[in-house]
Amino acid sequence: MIAPVRLFLRIYEKWKRDTLYEGDFRPSISILKLSFIALFIGGAAAVIAWMLYRLIGLVTHLAFAGQWNFDFVQPADLHAPWWVIILAPVVGGIIIGFMARYGTERIRGHGIPEALEAILFRRSKMMAKVAILKPLSSAIAIGTGGPFGAEGPIIMTGGAVGSLIGQVFSLTSIERRTLLVAGACAGMSATFATPIAATLVGVEMLLFEMRPRSTIPVAVACFVAAVLRPFLIGPGPLFPIDTQFHLHVAEFGMAAVSGLMAGLLATAVTFLVYKVEDGYRKLPIHWMWWPAIGALVVGIGGVIDPQTLGVGYDVIYQLLTGKIVGTAIVTFMVVKAVIWIVYLSSGTSGGTLAPLLALGAGLGGLEAMIFPGPYPLLWPLLGMGAMLAAVMRMPFTSILFALELTGNASMLPALLITCTTAYGASVFLMKRSILTEKIARRGLNIFRPYTLNRLEYMTVKEVMTREVVTVSADMTVRGLADGYFGSEQKYRAYPVVDAEGTLLGIVDRARLREWLESDGSGGTRLADLMSGDPVVAFPEESCQSIAIRMAVEKRDRIPVVSRDDHRLLGIVTRYDLLTPYTQTHDEEHLRERVFGGRGQAH
Repeated sequence: MIAPVRLFLRIYEKWKRDTLYEGDFRPSISILKLSFIALFIGGAAAVIAWMLYRLIGLVTHLAFAGQWNFDFVQPADLHAPWWVIILAPVVGGIIIGFMARYGTERIRGHGIPEALEAILFRRSKMMAKVAILKPLSSAIAIGTGGPFGAEGPIIMTGGAVGSLIGQVFSLTSIERRTLLVAGACAGMSATFATPIAATLVGVEMLLFEMRPRSTIPVAVACFVAAVLRPFLIGPGPLFPIDTQFHLHVAEFGMAAVSGLMAGLLATAVTFLVYKVEDGYRKLPIHWMWWPAIGALVVGIGGVIDPQTLGVGYDVIYQLLTGKIVGTAIVTFMVVKAVIWIVYLSSGTSGGTLAPLLALGAGLGGLEAMIFPGPYPLLWPLLGMGAMLAAVMRMPFTSILFALELTGNASMLPALLITCTTAYGASVFLMKRSILTEKIARRGLNIFRPYTLNRLEYMTVKEVMTREVVTVSADMTVRGLADGYFGSEQKYRAYPVVDAEGTLLGIVDRARLREWLESDGSGGTRLADLMSGDPVVAFPEESCQSIAIRMAVEKRDRIPVVSRDDHRLLGIVTRYDLLTPYTQTHDEEHLRERVFGGRGQAH
């Protein structure tokens, strides 16, 4: 059975080498390999999500009731005395501070920025201790009352597991990145039962590309995690909403206003998170004590409104179904925002999605009291999606996320308007998202444009120089030195061709000097000295592949030859590879009137 498979792989690889592939993407057998590994990563992520939920339940029962119980429960349901509500988060904050200082600093933060940093700046390599300490520290933070979601730590831990599995095999950095993202997104899928939105998180936030080589394995992992979730955590949408919304023009207009309000709230929240973090940096104490300070604020907030403690999924559902109204919403939002901002800024361990969903649903609950119409439940749903779109800068993920969380597609048009408006407001008001700002503060800049890379789709024949000064293979070394590298030298290097125009190699001053040192008379013909296969380009190849070849081979110019007989057709230089970007510049800045004349470039 193995022999036919190996034969197929050899035939496939030979076909791929010998065939000029002109499709949308270059196929690779590694897609199958990564997808197979992603099956196990998705299963591991689902188990990690289940284990973290159980661990949070244990810590919650120990901290607020002194019980050995793994059932997932909210701190408010245990009715602890006020001094326990204040003390428990502080103890948790102290433990997390010690874990971060003497374990690894990588456990600090809410997960996704750390995954981004590993992808972009550490070749998708994560440490094994992160996979152990991150869920443990998060369980302590959330279980002792931290107002965070479990999804951030699960995403980070799933990513760490994917990265570790990728480091076991002989893989490229891109392939490790795919497995890291597969683990991270599968963790989100297992947490929320949102496999489509989780896959889209990879596309919008983590992969930095949309190619089969990466999206297929990520989708496989998310699918497996979603399939296993009902057996481990529970079936169905997390926040099921059965109401069917039949909206009119007026509701769509109010949906845009709702998105704008979410954008303003998102801007304020993001600004305050980093302002408070700056305040922590001014304290004359080590950062390991910051979580304890933030936890004290959490405890005080928990005394004011116990429902703000913990993950709060049940509170989100109450907001979505209109069971929390009036001043109770205001109290919840103010306390939740304050304790989340103060504790998150301290560098503790916890997720951001659940608090954002809670604040968005609360904002929508307030809007339901103001906006007229027959659907008061609509606005918390829209606010939840809009808040996520504005803070995280993932509009399409937010739309699908809200749909999968509720299992309700009737609000899709309104969600599109609300999330897009919130996203637009966020872009205008903030330079970076809450995720990328954290990385930028470490001196690492992320720019995430989904623009067309002209080097990938423009071919060599479109940019190469066709008129090339060549050197005959029959010329002697001395003749080459006198005729081409004298005082009137025009070019740094020259292709060497035979009588039929076939390329034999390329010669520059350094190579000429070597020949003259070994042959003082310089009477040897170039044809007798040229050896080895020259680095060449073919006219149908993409400029992107040639740019990579130049970098790898450390060349500043490469001759272009025909595939059949290696006859010289031209030469491509580093300068030639800049030509495609002039078109990009023109498309960005040249304004023209198609009918009635041409405008001016700006």
